[in-house]
Amino acid sequence: MSKLILQKKALSRPNKLARYAANLESDNVIESGKPIFKNLAGNWKATYFKNTNPITLELACGKGEYTIGLAEKFPDQNYVGVDLKGNRIWVGSQQAQQIGLENVGFIRSRIELLPDFFSPNEVDEIWLTFPDPRPKDRDEKHRLTNLHYLNLYRSILKDDGWFRFKTDNTELFEYTLEVLKSFSVVDLEYTTDLYHSDFLKEHFDLQTKYEKIWTAKGESIKYLKFKYDS
Repeated sequence: MSKLILQKKALSRPNKLARYAANLESDNVIESGKPIFKNLAGNWKATYFKNTNPITLELACGKGEYTIGLAEKFPDQNYVGVDLKGNRIWVGSQQAQQIGLENVGFIRSRIELLPDFFSPNEVDEIWLTFPDPRPKDRDEKHRLTNLHYLNLYRSILKDDGWFRFKTDNTELFEYTLEVLKSFSVVDLEYTTDLYHSDFLKEHFDLQTKYEKIWTAKGESIKYLKFKYDS
């Protein structure tokens, strides 16, 4: 490893440590070490949000662009961003606090542990926004739209709840459509060019960091939505 890389890592470490410390102090971040961690399944509305409003998840939320954006547009709904990277979650957490959003929470955890945090039928809607495409065949098990993960989402999503997926990656989008053939789903609709489709209104004028990057490069954004057949 080069000296320059080591220097960059050394410079970034204090910043990350400060962000991790801030997450521990932030009420809107749920992570290991906090009493509330893993004690929320079935109790989000009563214990955390203290209301009866619907709950929407943003999976692989990164800095929480959709979590924050949707929470601002729809204050009568609750939003939870899920990601493993505490450094990224810090950004969304701090932004939510600065804006004064009380309908936002973040879970720092692996997505495969979602059933530890939500009871069956507790989630009203799920957004999966620009996950890592994991293009290598050996990494299929890590793709967040593989058979295992789609079954996992089904276990916590309400029967009439929408699952929404956005990506710039054509291969991942085609893979996802193929996997969905193994499910009994209803109301499946999709487009390979969101910005030139009738689904644009469902975009709510929100863009993630990667969406902006790939759109600027001329890549079309793919979008699909469906409900699991009960």
